[in-house]
Amino acid sequence: MTVHPLGVMACRVGVSALLLTVLCSCLPEQQMPTATQLNPGETAHSIITKAARITPSPRQMAWQQRELIGFIHFGINSFTDKEWGDGKEDPAIFNPTELDCNQWVQVCKDAGMELVMLTAKHHDGFCLWPSRYTEHSVKNSPWKNGKGDVVRELSDACRKAGLKFGVYLSPWDRHEPTYGDSPAYNQYFINQLKELLTKYGPIHEVWFDGACGEGPNGKRQVYDWPAYYEVVRRYAPDAVIFNGPDVRWVGNEAGYARETEWSVLRLEKTFDEFMLQDVTRPDLGSRTALMGPGRLVWLPAETDVSIRPGWFYHAAEDDKVKSVDQLLDIYYSSVGRNSVLLLNIPPDRRGLIHENDARRLREFRKVLDATFANNFAADAEARCSSCRRDTRELIHAPARVVDGDPETYWTTEEGTTLAILEIDMQAQQTFNVASLSEYIKVGQRIEDFSLEAWFDGDWRQFARGTTVGYKRLLRFDPITTRKVRIKIMQSRVCPTLSEFGLYFAPPVETVLHDM
Repeated sequence: MTVHPLGVMACRVGVSALLLTVLCSCLPEQQMPTATQLNPGETAHSIITKAARITPSPRQMAWQQRELIGFIHFGINSFTDKEWGDGKEDPAIFNPTELDCNQWVQVCKDAGMELVMLTAKHHDGFCLWPSRYTEHSVKNSPWKNGKGDVVRELSDACRKAGLKFGVYLSPWDRHEPTYGDSPAYNQYFINQLKELLTKYGPIHEVWFDGACGEGPNGKRQVYDWPAYYEVVRRYAPDAVIFNGPDVRWVGNEAGYARETEWSVLRLEKTFDEFMLQDVTRPDLGSRTALMGPGRLVWLPAETDVSIRPGWFYHAAEDDKVKSVDQLLDIYYSSVGRNSVLLLNIPPDRRGLIHENDARRLREFRKVLDATFANNFAADAEARCSSCRRDTRELIHAPARVVDGDPETYWTTEEGTTLAILEIDMQAQQTFNVASLSEYIKVGQRIEDFSLEAWFDGDWRQFARGTTVGYKRLLRFDPITTRKVRIKIMQSRVCPTLSEFGLYFAPPVETVLHDM
């Protein structure tokens, strides 16, 4: 990741001279830093200010906006009923006679997913494309008489449906004899990575995990991560790298991000050392965690979980598909906590996503659509207790949080980190979900906020949160009121909000009654 100097933020043309000094540092410049070095002896104030102005790269921003991604675990394990293969499997057992990647993509698209990622090679080393560098692949299976290519079929299906495509390529390979001979295997891995990126593109996410074992030669492989990253940057410049310089693992496989999930972290180590040693810590971005040597980087969390107990298909789990309530809880705890949800849906031995999984995803989508169909705060009257009167007509006026445009936002004057935004819906409304979004193109800043409703002549708190980031979703018992206010109690520099919404989530059984 390139380290850019922090620089001075440039103000937009058209802002009155009176407001230049008070608004300048809250407005975007041509290129904000995605990372910055910390200096010895730097003050806490300086570090926190720098952290508040680290921003996502264009590829990271595009990834964050996808919100929900489909993961496809499919391969030799689908036919052995295992989660991890040992590399000794006979390719002859791979024969998905009804394989239909268009069906996979349609299921994902109907669920609202914008990218589909495939396990092109898992730890067993079996390749779902006819790699020229190994015989352990679909070319030696009976499927389509050895002429099949799952990667090709899925990448084509994604392109046809207007979805992005990503690949998982396991660095750990339990079949390849050069594994453990680090230089030789690294070249082998790079060769396969190039195959995927040049023959099946465009690729928009490359997924590496950190699994590492002993090779057939009794030696432990040392992965050349910088070389892998360089290959991705060269051949897939729009792809984010998971477990690398773009996206980090959230730290669990249960589907839950942290209650306080920061996208800006302090790194003392290389990306791969951080991912292996530090990524599961409960505190990754607080003021305390940012103090010390190293560099500040924008490194957001991706939350991975499977719709079933296992990652690969097992017939015994056909009745163990997660319920709609479970999926909703995961959604609110991942997408709703400044993360992206990577939801695994494993095709069965036929080569189809099982009917139970497909039905559950349709139900899940229907409930989400019913919940977010009507924003009661849309076009409401918005007032700010800490805004100048002459900012009312500016692009960053309070009304921008309810105008439905993610590219506009509200902010306070420079130096103002405490603020209250009052939303008047002009009529009594009943809601039980709130949504907030910062304008992260200028940084993640909010540290503590509450939501209050007007009851009987007084403001009463009904929800509270810490970080907001790209999106924060809060659920609570139904509230009926005309006015709500957002109280920002702590922010690293002047806060921003690009979106605020109030919604009513109906009972799941009511939504699904007619399905």
